[in-house]
Amino acid sequence: MAEKMELDLTTPALLFPAVSLLLLAYTNRFLTIASLIRNLHASYKDNPNDKITIGQIKNLRYRVNLIKHMQGLGITSLFLCVLCMFVLFGGYIEFGKWIFGASLILLLLSLALSIWEIQISVDALNLRLSDIENDEEKLDLSKN
Repeated sequence: MAEKMELDLTTPALLFPAVSLLLLAYTNRFLTIASLIRNLHASYKDNPNDKITIGQIKNLRYRVNLIKHMQGLGITSLFLCVLCMFVLFGGYIEFGKWIFGASLILLLLSLALSIWEIQISVDALNLRLSDIENDEEKLDLSKN
């Protein structure tokens, strides 16, 4: 027979350090992408017909939106953890379990978006690297 899950004030509190570090990592990613966007914007102003720059800007816009949603879900997860602690403090254990469960689901969604954003980032980097590799191959062929 399955045992009932016990939930006290310390359980949701365990998520505080993890979610805080996660939000810090998300913010760092956002700031890095914001800097890249500013640099690409300046490059675009110098050469508005550069299709590569336009493509990079679209990619970064998509990633910024993903990070916005990652942060929103992470913050909402943390908010629900705090709310859960208040509810548990008030003695509403079953309601607290539901709130804590919702918090965990939102944290999972935030992490899933993070994986998605990282994959997009890696794909963009691989595209840039393949461009460099193609240039190197052209140089090697011209030497022969």
